[in-house]
Amino acid sequence: MTTSDAQAAQDPAFEAAYQAAQKSLREGGIPIGAALARGGVVIASGHNERVQNGDPIAHGEMSALRAAGRQKSYRDTTLYTTLAPCAMCTGTIIQFKIPRVVVGEARTFGGEFELLRSRGVEVIVLDDQRCVDMMRTFQEENPELWAEDIAE
Repeated sequence: MTTSDAQAAQDPAFEAAYQAAQKSLREGGIPIGAALARGGVVIASGHNERVQNGDPIAHGEMSALRAAGRQKSYRDTTLYTTLAPCAMCTGTIIQFKIPRVVVGEARTFGGEFELLRSRGVEVIVLDDQRCVDMMRTFQEENPELWAEDIAE
């Protein structure tokens, strides 16, 4: 475990996102998890459910926000995700004015960091090796499913 991995494992919100990704993988889905936290307390977590539910917009971040339910405001929350957010999830982060996103890794998918940052969102990339390994293995073993998830 690298220093970054050790730090990530000590953060309950990031660990909730990572465990959600593992759950999706066990279910035969795409291993991306997310968690929404306020003041260091996890409000909800979720994982990519596109395969499990046949829902094309059920990405991990969307699932976590759905699980959190209605919030009066998201301006004091942090969204944790195991993988860099795609354009759809980035749009949702911007729409709800979530000010901070903590990302497990961006090596296997670059995401939309420039757009997030241009809208004032603080982006922290942990470069968690567990997340990198999980996604690389998934992408190598399921190239068609991965391409479908990112609309390629």
